[in-house]
Order: sequence, then structure tokens, then C-alpha cells
Amino acid sequence: MKKVINSTLFNSIISDIKSVKIQGAENICKAGIKAYLLQPNKSSAKQILLTRPTEPLLQNALVAIQKSTNPKQTAKKFLKDLESSHNKISKFGASLIKNDMNIYTHCHSSTVMDILKLAKKQKKKFVVYTTEVEPLLQGHKTAIDLAKSKIHTIVAPDLAAEHSLAKCDIFFFGADAFSKSEVANKIGTSTLVKLAKLHNVPVYSCGVSLKFTKKIIIESRSPKEVWDERNKNIEVLNIPFDKAKLKDLTGIISEFGILKQKEFIKKASNKLKSL
Repeated sequence: MKKVINSTLFNSIISDIKSVKIQGAENICKAGIKAYLLQPNKSSAKQILLTRPTEPLLQNALVAIQKSTNPKQTAKKFLKDLESSHNKISKFGASLIKNDMNIYTHCHSSTVMDILKLAKKQKKKFVVYTTEVEPLLQGHKTAIDLAKSKIHTIVAPDLAAEHSLAKCDIFFFGADAFSKSEVANKIGTSTLVKLAKLHNVPVYSCGVSLKFTKKIIIESRSPKEVWDERNKNIEVLNIPFDKAKLKDLTGIISEFGILKQKEFIKKASNKLKSL
């Protein structure tokens, strides 16, 4: 009976990750760990990893847990470190927010959300601008999430990004993956980073260092998320992520602080080796 229950729950988690019901690198990682502990074997690990290839945090977690002689204890330690890192990032990020700022963000990052919510708790007054984020409109989720914390949020269509970004004092976005030279995030991030540079808006990518990987793999997603048009003469592309150059960022906010590319990569590489 327990095996049946575990299998049902495992399949439910896999489905929720695939369908983006569970989203955000940290939430996906936590769900993936939970699924693996239900069925701790190589086959399950492979199935979990195939759900979201652009998530090295999940990959690094499963590598560490599979190597361990005590998977549950290692998972607990990994998640505790993740929570500690997340809290540090919130504090570092909130320190950059000043009263009367206009802040831009893109997609729905739990890390960025917590930075903004902490700044609100610190009684800082600011406005957040965000894109809708086609095709799944994660920007709507961002706006609803922030509104619950009574943060004034302005949502605009993706193609109105420059109009909004030009009004902003700082741009925060999350990260799905870091490499030595790039950061992967929701499609449109690369363009927004270039626009921010054009308008002299400081740009920060926010994420735990365990999102670091040697090679970023960009997953493909169903074109039906964009348009379920069944016409042999129409091809629909659904590119969920793109890569921005780390050299174009003002800084990277991680548990190590607010760092430039070279220093962050050095610290992230060393942490990954310690797993």
C-alpha cells in the first residue's frame, strides 16, 4: 500500500513540475527532492531530471543526495543550506532598495519576491514594474503575489518593456542557471538586460550559488503553450529561457553577497566541489 501511495504522489509531483504548476528553481528543487525520497533510485532520478533540464539546482541536489549513504539526512542538510542562502540573498537584495525607487522585475522568482517583501517589511516605499511574461503570464502571478504584501505593482505587456524599464532605478531578476559567462532566465531576460544597459539602469541577477553549472542546457517546451494552431503551414516556437551575459550585469546577488562575475564564479565553483 505504501508503495502505491508513494508512486501516486511521485507521479503527481512529476506532472506538476512538467506543467509548470510548480515553478521557480528553488520550488522545483524542493519538489524534486521530495519526489526522489519517495522513490530513491537511479530511474526515478533520471525521470525527475528530465522534467526540467534547465535547472542545475535540482541537478546538483540529486547528485549530492545520490552520493550519500544517508539520503534523507543529506536532503535535509541541502534544504537547510538552501533556506539559509535564500534568507541571506533577501537581506543583500533589500539593502539595495531605497525609498521612492521604481523597481523592474521579470517573470516570477521566489528569490526576487522575498527581496521585495523584505524591503516592504523594512517600511521602504517603492513601486514594482513587471512584464506579463508570455506565454504563461507568470508576471500576473508576480503582481498578485506582491499585491498581497500591499506592494504597488504595475503590469505591462512584454513589448512595452522599454517604456516601463526606462522609468526604473534598478532591475532585479532571478536565475535558473549560472555558468562561467552567462545566466539563464525566462525568455526576454537577455533583451531586458540590454535595454537596462541602454537606459543606465543597474541590473542584478539573484540566486543561490548552487545554480552554477558547467554548461547551461535550454529546454524546449510544448508549442501548445504559445498557440495550439494545427496548421501544417504554421510552425509555433516556444523558447522558455534565454541567456544573458554576466559581464553585462551590475552584480550577482547570492549568499556570498553582491559580487562581480569573476568573484562569484570562483566562490560558486568551490561550493559546488564541496558537495
